[in-house]
Amino acid sequence: MSDSLIAVFSRSFGMRLAIGLLVFATLTGLDVGRRAEVNPAAQAVWPTAGKTVVDGPLTLIARGHVPMPANTPAAHASSLLAMPASHPSALLAFWFAGTRESAADVQIATSQFDRATQQWSAARFVVNRQAMGDQLGFGVRRLGNPVAWLDSQGKIHLFVVATGLGGWAAARIVHLRQSNNGHDYSAMSFDVVRALPLSWLWNTSFLVRSAPLPLAVGGMVLPVHFELGIKYPVALRFDAGGEFKGMVRISSRKHLLQPTLVMVSESNWLALMRDQRPEGKVGVAQTTNGGKNWIDLPDLALHNPDASVAGLALAPGRMFLANNSSPHARSALDLSSSTDGRAWVLTQSLAHGSGADEYSYPALAWADDSLWVSYTDQRRRIAWQRFSFSPTAR
Repeated sequence: MSDSLIAVFSRSFGMRLAIGLLVFATLTGLDVGRRAEVNPAAQAVWPTAGKTVVDGPLTLIARGHVPMPANTPAAHASSLLAMPASHPSALLAFWFAGTRESAADVQIATSQFDRATQQWSAARFVVNRQAMGDQLGFGVRRLGNPVAWLDSQGKIHLFVVATGLGGWAAARIVHLRQSNNGHDYSAMSFDVVRALPLSWLWNTSFLVRSAPLPLAVGGMVLPVHFELGIKYPVALRFDAGGEFKGMVRISSRKHLLQPTLVMVSESNWLALMRDQRPEGKVGVAQTTNGGKNWIDLPDLALHNPDASVAGLALAPGRMFLANNSSPHARSALDLSSSTDGRAWVLTQSLAHGSGADEYSYPALAWADDSLWVSYTDQRRRIAWQRFSFSPTAR
């Protein structure tokens, strides 16, 4: 075959592939839209329910790095899970770790912050791709982005991105449930429930990143996003036992991903999102009827250098957002506060570097009357900081 014929064939194949991907993305988006009616209005739960949140400035009381598994040089995408007061751990951290992102040896790691010792435990791996593939019945090439949730029976659920052929854009979200009982951290293990049924084409191209929003009825809303050709955010609904109940698209825009959910009130929530475009800002969508319908709002005035954000509302008028504040890099990570979710004020500088330094993929949690932040430090370790509220002087 001549070079000119090869070039023509390559262009033709590339055009057909692009058209195919666009059609697939469009049909998947329509599929999500058709399933919106299965999400009835719901009431969310404040993480500080029944407690008084001090109306004062944040004070840093501890910081450091979560222990890494031995001989593991890379870490990314942590998730924090606050535990009940009866549990020996204040919270658990989950993240993916290995020789590098997308390496064959990447596994899901965990560590617990022990209430008695006030220290993080030695890290251990709890999910690997070989065991996951055996339970799913098909091969898994990569793992990433673990997100944890505690159900009404005290079982931990993990939602993990798993890829086959095609990389991250062709990933599935795999749902796992804790298989052992009790509080024995050293025996913690997980079994696969299933790959979530989110699209008609082998459930591919949906990814998870941010923490779920707990509901008063005992279930939760899990923010995820679609990522193939176009990108858009979706909210998944689960009942108190962790059964998947439905999904609804959050935004009609096609460049937003990795939504984080922030409460304004029990039924009024904001989705704050990563913007893939150059010169992007933090994207916003809102529901005022407990997740039944969403509308797009104007972007925040905060820069977003195509980077993940993490939001958490502790009580009415007490919202926090961790985000990369530089317009073009992930070298600056800050914590801001807001009373309405629209206007944000810098509260704490979490990490600032220069050049190729990276502090990214933050996570927020409320545990033991403290605000906890974790984030990726240089793609090598998971850093954490703990804040308390100081009473306002009068």
